[in-house]
Amino acid sequence: MTRSQPGVPRGFFAGRTNWNLESNKLAEALARHRAAGKPLLDLTASNPTACGFRCEGDAILRSIANPAALVYQPDPKGLEVARRAVAAYYAERGGDIDPNRIILTTSTSEAYSFVFRLLCDPGDEILVPSPSYPLFDFLAGVQDVKLARYPLVYDYGWQIDFEALARAISPRTRAVIAVNPNNPTGHFCSPQEAARLSEICASRQIALIADEVFLDFALTESRPRSFAVNASALTFTMSGISKISGLPQMKLAWLVTSGPREAEVQALARLEVIADTYLSMNAPVQHAAAVLLDQRRAFQAQLMERVRHNVAELDRQLAGQSLCSRFELQGGWYAVLRVPATRSDEDIAIDLLTARNVYVHPGHFYDFPGDGYLVLSLITPESDFAKGIEALVKTVSAPH
Repeated sequence: MTRSQPGVPRGFFAGRTNWNLESNKLAEALARHRAAGKPLLDLTASNPTACGFRCEGDAILRSIANPAALVYQPDPKGLEVARRAVAAYYAERGGDIDPNRIILTTSTSEAYSFVFRLLCDPGDEILVPSPSYPLFDFLAGVQDVKLARYPLVYDYGWQIDFEALARAISPRTRAVIAVNPNNPTGHFCSPQEAARLSEICASRQIALIADEVFLDFALTESRPRSFAVNASALTFTMSGISKISGLPQMKLAWLVTSGPREAEVQALARLEVIADTYLSMNAPVQHAAAVLLDQRRAFQAQLMERVRHNVAELDRQLAGQSLCSRFELQGGWYAVLRVPATRSDEDIAIDLLTARNVYVHPGHFYDFPGDGYLVLSLITPESDFAKGIEALVKTVSAPH
């Protein structure tokens, strides 16, 4: 629990915002490191605009200077020209998506808030995968939604533990979230897993929420199938150009509704009212949507070249020792390492930072069970990545 702020009446704020705002030991160590001006090899890099990727700056700037943006034409779902651009993106992936099933949002976080508001009364539950990224706790908390977790297990690759998922469903469960591919494990839902998830949700009359922000970044030969074409269960699929085009600053995301016709129609009608309440989309970005989405071609080619290079470098360095190994990776921007659990992941991360100038994330940030996990970004510039991995291997191999 956080300590009360001086001068603030006790009980002034809503209980949903009563977060523990105290910094953890790793965050404090990182702040001291940066304040001292020490060098840093950041193996957690997640901002594509700060990782040296080239973009067509002139084309992007021209696209948001469209004179049509000077006219205010509010549409709760988002301007049709932008929704058609999103539908064209799915068409290239082999999906026939009606633009009327698309609702534009400023971020996937906003898309989550729309869906949570649509599905949940206060105290209702959403099932989330574990491990996964920590944002879910905040997204659910601010919407008065509770989280329950279902595990991903590792056995010749990551997979969903369906027996545990079924046990986690309660009378207050309103939806199951599938992150496709998962962040940070890089696990794609197989066709069999997708079908079973849909079967469970349809039979229990709960919704399926698919987070596909990393869908395009596959290391597999076959192109993964999007949940946006799922028709057997009420499904909400979200993505956006933050990851797809490497443009998080442009704030363009979307929500695609699919499923049995009657449920889909009712969901879209209610979502339209929620979206109309906020009208958060801005005109310049919506008119630029086709150009911004087109940026994904050059960006994804650069990013995947780096990811593959860094994975190869990681494997090369790991091959020379036996204490640290990499989990199987199917897609996304991150790698998960298994390291000796002789001390906490946070202690290893602090040691790497203070002694080697290398910053990594401990596994508990992502709800890994127990110690012995580190999470690395694969979009870190190649030179920094190679130096960081060399230091990491030396650190985890040193006796303690």
